[in-house]
Amino acid sequence: MAEPTFQINHQQLEERKKENRVVRRIVFTIVALIVIAVGAIVTGGYVYVNNALKPVDSENQEAVNVSIPIGSSVSQIGRILEENGIIKDALVFRYYVKYKNETGFQAGDYELTPAMKLEEIIGSLKEGKVIQQAALKITIPEGLRLTEIAEKIAEKTPYTNEEVITKLQDEGFINSLASTYSMIDKEKIEAEGIIYPLEGYLFPATYEFVKEEPDLEGIIHSMVAKMQQILEKYKGDINASQYSTHEILTLASVIEEETKKQEDRKKVSGVFYNRLEAGMPLGSDVTILYAQQDHRVQVLYSDLEVESAYNTYKNTGLPVAPIASPGEAAIEAAIHPEQVDDLYFYARPNGEVIYNETLKAHNQTAKKYKPEWEEVKEKKNNN
Repeated sequence: MAEPTFQINHQQLEERKKENRVVRRIVFTIVALIVIAVGAIVTGGYVYVNNALKPVDSENQEAVNVSIPIGSSVSQIGRILEENGIIKDALVFRYYVKYKNETGFQAGDYELTPAMKLEEIIGSLKEGKVIQQAALKITIPEGLRLTEIAEKIAEKTPYTNEEVITKLQDEGFINSLASTYSMIDKEKIEAEGIIYPLEGYLFPATYEFVKEEPDLEGIIHSMVAKMQQILEKYKGDINASQYSTHEILTLASVIEEETKKQEDRKKVSGVFYNRLEAGMPLGSDVTILYAQQDHRVQVLYSDLEVESAYNTYKNTGLPVAPIASPGEAAIEAAIHPEQVDDLYFYARPNGEVIYNETLKAHNQTAKKYKPEWEEVKEKKNNN
């Protein structure tokens, strides 16, 4: 009668051994996963911190005015620098300062750039190197074309207009911009029919430079970086919309060119949205003028037949790319149009915009005010 008992105990022992082996495997697997996870965290942390210690944008020499209030802690200084786009991470800045045992930061108004290294920023804050007088200012008004922006740069710098245009069309330089700024979709800016790939990507603003003769690439980087900064504010809204960043910039540029007054931008945007949703051509004269690289006052019926990806009379949808550099108000209007019932608008020379729901009413408006544009055209020709 003892033999069965022995067999049972032996079976139990074998089962326990199997269970122990399973437990050991599970424990080993868990430990291995923990080690891998810790390794990944450490590696990821190293990469993140290492990246955070580098300049925000080594090419962007645009001066940014930064105010450090009296009594600011290192944490507060880091937050101010991060908010102004001078450093990447305030927390990393704080621990870096602590690790380096840096002290003696001085309050004041500073002129810093996104291209500065942490050591340079810390040095400026310790030495009290407050704002220097800008050696060069370049003002780019809203609604200028890329060729006009090139002229503005050439007027203020040693570079010729041709040199600026050449740089703005340089494939290698455009590639470097596309790899630096996420808003630039290389496939979209190189689509068939595009005249200038960077059209619309240079933000209109006043740019100040400490150097009297800044590097041309640095000047352009400053303008592109500013556009990226503006678009970042609306990133969530753009992602939630039916349009890409490139398309929003394109629509914004048309709105910018079609309107003179702030109160009309969102209304005109609403008209364009209505036409797009209805599958109608935008029918914008300013896109025809851009297609012909012209600045005429009036568009002729013969112009409407021009073969171009910018022709919004022959083609439905948006033009292939922006036609000018839109300001922030036009960008916001392109993202947040006003809800209107109108499908047409007519802009008078004095800036007034008249809206209509029907083509018949629009044609009546155009007939009524067409002589005003004829008068403007005549005056321009006489001058």
